[in-house]
Amino acid sequence: MATIGFVGAGNMGEALIRGLVGGKVVRPSELWISEPDGARRVRLVKEYGVKAAADNVDLARRCSVLVLAVKPQLLPEVLGVLGPLAGREKLVVSIAAGVTLGTLAAALKARLVRTMPNTPALVGEGATAIAWGRGVTAADKTLVGRLFGAVGTTVVVPESLMDAVTGLSGSGPAFVFTVIQALADGGVQAGLPRATALQLAAQTVLGAAQMVLATGVHPLQLRDQVASPGGTTIRGIAELEERGVSGALMAAVRAAAARSKELSQK
Repeated sequence: MATIGFVGAGNMGEALIRGLVGGKVVRPSELWISEPDGARRVRLVKEYGVKAAADNVDLARRCSVLVLAVKPQLLPEVLGVLGPLAGREKLVVSIAAGVTLGTLAAALKARLVRTMPNTPALVGEGATAIAWGRGVTAADKTLVGRLFGAVGTTVVVPESLMDAVTGLSGSGPAFVFTVIQALADGGVQAGLPRATALQLAAQTVLGAAQMVLATGVHPLQLRDQVASPGGTTIRGIAELEERGVSGALMAAVRAAAARSKELSQK
């Protein structure tokens, strides 16, 4: 395994580190971080056994793989520093939302990969989309698959679909949190204690998602298995359809994807 350096070690960077170390994908000694927050840097070194570089220049000189895990607005400054140090012998993997491979290629000569993970990676259930960039080798693809496979599932898409990915899986957790909250509120309206309603709502969403993934059965078929003729479920589904819940969720994904495209063009 190559020596991997995290440029920035915020929540998503830490999630990757936790998955890599916890899953024994890499040894802690093979992971380096460059993190400006001193207290956070000390904690990560102590908790995961990673090594801390003095700065981004030091990190780039030590590591053959660089993971860009900084906020998009900070990336121009970071790319300016890394530009002279990230040649073709380096693999650079970006998790910065809305930053295109073209933007990276204009600043770096390295082999490039653009990814879009989502926040459930923090609990090992992430969904990461990967778009291969310039110069990526078969070994690079295997490595990147292992990196993000440590915190969930991965899919490979052309970069042209990254805005759609952002709208669906990038923003999607927030939409699902809204659904969970609404289900819990409905339970409270029906008489359940708030804590019980929230626990049941969250577990119901989790279980339903696992059924879709584990069985491979279409969601509508699974829905039909629950919706008995004249029963409670079909009555509830009728209310959802009357109030346009399906259309609202579809519109939310489209709106988020459109906003992602706007931001990537700035």
